[in-house]
This record gives sequence, structure tokens and C-alpha cells, in this order.
Amino acid sequence: MEVARSPARFKVAACGRRWGKTRLGSVMCAKVAADGGRAWWVAPTYKVAQVGWRQIKRLALQVPGMDINKAELRATFPNGGEIQVRSASDPDSLRGEGLDFVVMDECAFIHVDAWQEALRPALSDRKGRALFISTPKGRNWFWRNWQRCLDDHDHEWQGWQLPTADNPFIDPAEIEAARSMLPERIYEQEYLAQFLDDAGGVFRRVLDAATAEEQDGATGGREYVFGVDWGRSNDYTAIAVLDVTASQMVALDRFNQIDYSLQLARLTALYERFRPRAIVAEANSMGQPLIEQLTAAGLPVVPFTTTNASKQIAVDALALAFERGQLRILPDPTLIAELQAYEAERLPSGMLRYGAPEGMHDDTVMATMLAWHNPAPAVVEVTSYVQRNIVPRPGQRRGGRR
Repeated sequence: MEVARSPARFKVAACGRRWGKTRLGSVMCAKVAADGGRAWWVAPTYKVAQVGWRQIKRLALQVPGMDINKAELRATFPNGGEIQVRSASDPDSLRGEGLDFVVMDECAFIHVDAWQEALRPALSDRKGRALFISTPKGRNWFWRNWQRCLDDHDHEWQGWQLPTADNPFIDPAEIEAARSMLPERIYEQEYLAQFLDDAGGVFRRVLDAATAEEQDGATGGREYVFGVDWGRSNDYTAIAVLDVTASQMVALDRFNQIDYSLQLARLTALYERFRPRAIVAEANSMGQPLIEQLTAAGLPVVPFTTTNASKQIAVDALALAFERGQLRILPDPTLIAELQAYEAERLPSGMLRYGAPEGMHDDTVMATMLAWHNPAPAVVEVTSYVQRNIVPRPGQRRGGRR
């Protein structure tokens, strides 16, 4: 293809997910080695590098007389040419070798020192070439390489933007399904291979949504759902109350440094005011025993176990709601600040990791996410908190009997 045929010495390919960059890079490595040269495949970690190694090994096994060293992830051709797979997790370990060609796979996730201090010097004596391939990750050094390719006077550098749709083996309907399900920012970066200046930000149009008004209690004919994110040590417990009939937040409680019995009492006081159809509460860690107490008291609790996968689904749903104007929230300064600061980082493995920036909290974000990620109407007959008190009075057992 055009990338492989280009005479440019340094090639930058910004690729959408599943575009086929691993196959492109492995074929180019094989060509160099077949001509007797030395090529390296460098990835952020050895785990990520295994993806490239499998493709390289598959190509190498088609050549008679090939020596495959699985321990060192090296394929040596009969003519002495070789391909070796390396990790950039320790840039200093990449020093000392002269190279004819290097592929920097997912280089947006590799520290720039690996290139500047180790790999670029390794290309000097042989006037070696390099291919930088990655899905974009904001505007880091991979983006700066891409920008260099836009200089018409620098013929050593050439760049390509290769969206997922360019892969003829990907069903267009699958791409359209992803576009309809994912937040706009995620789709643009992961499928359109666009460099976004706010690549870390998850929620857009937050201020546009902050028009709801706080309510003291339930309104007739409306259904409510709570989202609960439990606080740990210095963290905050947050409870978001959504009117799911009107798709708007009507109450938000946030507090810390109080014991569990008082947390439960505060939650159940809100329950008595709104009588939600469901209380979606985080079940991880300390959440489980608290959920057990709420369930024993007859409250309609729906546990939510937070994993990378479940969190991504729930956060993406909330982000879509903001983008499409489907949810109104309270103009609470803490909530708005946490939503605007909330970040997504794509790991070298391809998974997205969501969270607050270092030093910030995301309690109200999590509570809102859980409330919006509400289940079907709970098939639970709710017993009044007055009848089954979570925090019994002295001398009173749970259930209201002395």
C-alpha cells in the first residue's frame, strides 16, 4: 500500500482501531529482514508487543530455514536478516544496537525518551528508517511527529490518517453501530484517528445541562432512581437523585468523615423523601456490607460491581446523554467541576481507564453515572424504613421490635 511504497524515511500513520496497522508494520519489517537488514518492533510493553510478535512469527514461518527464537522474540532469516520484538518500558534497554528499520507500535503510549535517546541514534550509522503507528492519544509527541509531516519542505517525513472505515474487512454497519453507541470524542479518536486537543475530557456540554432545579421530595406520577458512590477514608460519599420520568437530577448529597451508620441514616432519609424505584449502589469493597444492610431493611437496592468493562459502558452512556441533551443536572459547582475534569485514558492494551485527575475527586460523577445507568423497575416490595429501621434505637432490634 501507499505507506509501504512511500520513499519517506520517517513515516507516521495515525490509525483507527482495527485498521490493520499490525499487519502493515510486520510486512515492512519482514521486507527489511528479507533483504538482510535488522529490524525492531518496539511496543509500550511486552504484553502489547506480543500482538506484533504473533503476526511477525506467522510471516516468518512461511520462509524455509527461518530460525525462530521464542524466548528472545527474534526471527532470523537464512540470509542473516532479523526481526526482534522489544519493549519500550525501559528506554535504556534499547541502547547499543544499530538498526535498519524500527516500528514503534502504539507509540502514542511510549515515552519520547525511547525515540530520542535510544532508537533515533540507533538508526544513524545505517541511515535506518522508522514507522510510527498508533491510535492518537491527544497531542503528545506522536502528534508532533504528525505535525512535522505537514511541512511540504521536509521530504524525510510523511504522514497518513487512516480511519477504521478504510479497512475493507470491517463491516460498515459495525462502524455505524459504534458511532451511535460511543461518545463523540471517543469515536473521533478511536475510529476516525483524530488528534483531539481535549483528548482526556469525557463529558461535553455539561454547562448546557446544568439547568435542573432542586426538589424537596417526590412529585406525584414521577419515578426516581438513586445512584450511590460510597466514600472511603478521606473520600466522599455521594448520592444522586434522578427523576427518570423527566430525565433530570433533583437532589444531590455529598459528605465525608462520618461513620457508616450515619451514612445509612442519611441515605434512608432521602429514601423516605423520594421513594425511588431503585437505589443503584456500588458493590465493590465496603459497599457490599452496606448494601446487605439496606437490603435487609427492605430498600430496593441494585448492586453495581465496578470493573473496567462495566464502568466504560456506564460512563459512555452518561457522556452520550450530555451530548444529546437527554439529561439535566443541578448547577452544583462540585458536580460541574468533577464532570468537566473527568478523564479517559486509553491503555496500551486498548482498554479505556476512566477517573478523576490526580488530586481530585469523582464521587458525584460516579453517583450520577450509577443513577443514569438505572435498571428496569425493581421487582421488590419496599417495606417502609420506619417499619424496618436500619439504625435501630438503643435496645431495639432490626425490624422495629423491642
